[in-house]
Order: sequence, then C-alpha cells, then structure tokens
Amino acid sequence: DVLGQLGNRVQHALRAFTARDRKALRLAAETYRENPAFDLADAIRDVGTGEAVTSFLEAKGAPGMAQRTLIRPPSSRLGPVTDAERRRLMAASPLAGRYEAAVDRESAYETLAARASAAAQGAEAAGAGAEADDLSASMREFNAARRYSGRGAARPRTEAPAPAPGGLGGQIGGALADVLVKELKGTTGRRIVRGVLGGLFRGR
Repeated sequence: DVLGQLGNRVQHALRAFTARDRKALRLAAETYRENPAFDLADAIRDVGTGEAVTSFLEAKGAPGMAQRTLIRPPSSRLGPVTDAERRRLMAASPLAGRYEAAVDRESAYETLAARASAAAQGAEAAGAGAEADDLSASMREFNAARRYSGRGAARPRTEAPAPAPGGLGGQIGGALADVLVKELKGTTGRRIVRGVLGGLFRGR
C-alpha cells in the first residue's frame, strides 16, 4: 500500500532465492509504471552495484515510466577544503551575502527577564517609599513627644471623704452595728438565734 503511493522511487536490487522472495519481487515490480523496453521483475533482480530501477514524477505530477539508472558515485574527498576553495564555493552560493554578518537578536527570554527586573525594581522602590513615609511619620510623632511641656494637662485633685451622717455619734453607731452583725454571723450568734427560736416554739 505504501509503495503504490510513492512519487519518486529508487529501487535497488532484490534477490529472489525463495518463493517468498519471488512473491515480494513480483509485488514490487507491479507498483511501478511499466516500461515496454524491459521486464520490471527481471530488471529489479538483475541490477548490479551502482544501478537501480527508478521512477520520478513528471511535470504534471504523473509518475514516469520505470528506468534502469546508473547511480553517480559520490564525488567527495577526504580532508577539509582549502580557504580559497571555501571562498569560491561561498561566493557561488545563492545565499551569498545573506548570512555573513552575525546578528544577535533579543530573545524572548531576555525580554521577559528585562520586564521581570523592571517590575522588581518598581516594587522595591514602592516598598522603600512606604518605609520612608512610615519613618517620617514616626519621627514626627517622636519630635512632637519631645516638645511636650505638660502645661495644658490638668492635675488630678484628691477630694476628702464626705463626713458620715450624724457626726461622731453616727460613726460610733455604725461601728457597733458592724460588730453586732459579725457576731450574729459567727458561732455565738447562731446559738442565740437557735435559743430564741427554740423558746418560741416550746412556748407554743
């Protein structure tokens, strides 16, 4: 399925030694556009070293007929070219004059790093300004406290306790009443209360 949809094809030799190999050779030959000059299956089996069966697309996109083609051997050499040869090849290139000057454009990383640095500096400046304002307010409060004289502050006045009603007699009576209440709350008071209540109930 894949071979039947390929446009440009270069098929080297397929050796057929078994029945499975002969079947694969026949299927490969059927995917080419036939050439009446030779048998495709025989050509694919008989091509030698440096030779292949090729088929390339024509001008309108239609596959061309299969051809037995000689492959040009590599013309490279071992070792680097000389400076004169390199200059001559570069001058003859269609890209000559387009990539000689190295241009180091600003990358996205550099742009984002510059924005982050500017934002950090702005935040640091804003924080420093807020700290300076707080420090100025603190210094103003400190200076105002140092200038405090206390002249306008009202001094607390101590008032004498109001005399108890009734004069000295009233004070003595109040003291006796307190002592009496304490005694009644104590053991002696409870005994007196029980005796009085007991006498009342026995009389009934």
